Amino acid sequence: MKQEDTKQKILDKALELFSAQGYDAVSVGEIARAVGIKAPSLYNHFASKQAIFDALVESTAAQYAADTDRINIHVQNAAQDIPVFTEITAEALFEKVRQIFEYSLHNETISRFRRMMTIEQFRSPELAALYSQRYVERILKYHAGIFRALIAAGEMCPDDPDTLAMLYVSPVLTLIGICDRQPERERECLEKLQDHVRLFFRMVHGGGSQGGERHA
Repeated sequence: MKQEDTKQKILDKALELFSAQGYDAVSVGEIARAVGIKAPSLYNHFASKQAIFDALVESTAAQYAADTDRINIHVQNAAQDIPVFTEITAEALFEKVRQIFEYSLHNETISRFRRMMTIEQFRSPELAALYSQRYVERILKYHAGIFRALIAAGEMCPDDPDTLAMLYVSPVLTLIGICDRQPERERECLEKLQDHVRLFFRMVHGGGSQGGERHA
């Protein structure tokens, strides 16, 4: 097996184990056995278990950025996406949200990483901060930036963009959490997601826009 292939397999198996058992419960030896190598060989690729964890954080962020780029969603850069959301319809908005929602649930790496971080947020203050930054704060900041620009352009009601971001994002995160715990409820959650997007759309456009209409 090539060195890069082995390195990637270490990351894949470590994420699989961390997401099921938690970081502290998994040893370097267990990761090595899952990969099919001896523990000393693992250290040829990573200096420690913490180094594996750090590499997972970095590689998963890069994968998420690359994958969401294909549907014109760049959570790190609200300014880049403002044209995407200009004069969007409610149904087109839901389609964007649906794609992100299903990707978050069904991409194995992204899903496992989120489950791992759900466990690890209680292990240390540093990981709790990372969880908040990655799964709450940056998403709120991104949407507040989008809403701020659309309000300035007269395309949304002039309300506080940070509060609007909380109103918009919180139900989406809640529904993802439900599906993580009860995957059999995905269809139900998708219906609730669509209802949420439509209601939010009408609310921020003065209650007069309908699903297929463009806002002014």
